[in-house]
Amino acid sequence: MIRIAAVGDLHYGEGSQGILKPGLEHLPDRADLLLLAGDLTRRGKPEEVQVLADELRGVSIPMIAVLGNHDYHSGHEAEVRRLLEGAGVRVLEGEGTTVDLEGVRVGIAGTKGFGGGFRGAHGSDFGEPEMKAFVGHTKMLSNRLARALAGLDADLRIALLHYSPIEGTLEGERLEIYPFLGSYLMAEAVDNAGADLVVHGHAHHGTEKGRTPAGIPVRNVAQPLIRHAYNIYTLNAHREVLAAAAGGIS
Repeated sequence: MIRIAAVGDLHYGEGSQGILKPGLEHLPDRADLLLLAGDLTRRGKPEEVQVLADELRGVSIPMIAVLGNHDYHSGHEAEVRRLLEGAGVRVLEGEGTTVDLEGVRVGIAGTKGFGGGFRGAHGSDFGEPEMKAFVGHTKMLSNRLARALAGLDADLRIALLHYSPIEGTLEGERLEIYPFLGSYLMAEAVDNAGADLVVHGHAHHGTEKGRTPAGIPVRNVAQPLIRHAYNIYTLNAHREVLAAAAGGIS
């Protein structure tokens, strides 16, 4: 069985020192892989991500991340990525990577994703240039996610996102903001390419569990929702996602 620790929306910044570190002390005993689902900083400033990088440096299990909208805010996303990768975190944007865990090849394809809404209440790339750009960005990232997933040579495949691919894990959020929390295009990408698990953040007031239209398990791991340093999910030999266990601090 593969144990996956996952969390998003840590929103690190001034005063965050030590928040995650107690949960990391025993992480290698609890999990085989750590996934970080974006919004790792408050405003995407290098000094904010440096605080997190210092805490993650030296963690002995593989760490994979995507960035979120907060991490792009200040226009320093390349520096944010560089600092995380300097601490041993592999950062993905439309890319895939594979890790060998106890003889099992686990592939992770990652993207920030974007908004646009869901079937019956979604935007289209028609009309003004601004609307075309908005929906076009989501289409581009979803297509890159599908290609990255399809290109993984792995026994198990995970899609790591920031924005949600389904409505199910948004329940609890205001309906009016669903188009800004995710897009059905990402679920289409996952269902077309195939995956065993989808992990995302962004929806602080949403719901933890859901499924894509094709039945692939989706887990919302926004830290304000799970209220722990991370949740741990177990993928067994039958590719079933077992119940989550809370990890670290509340």
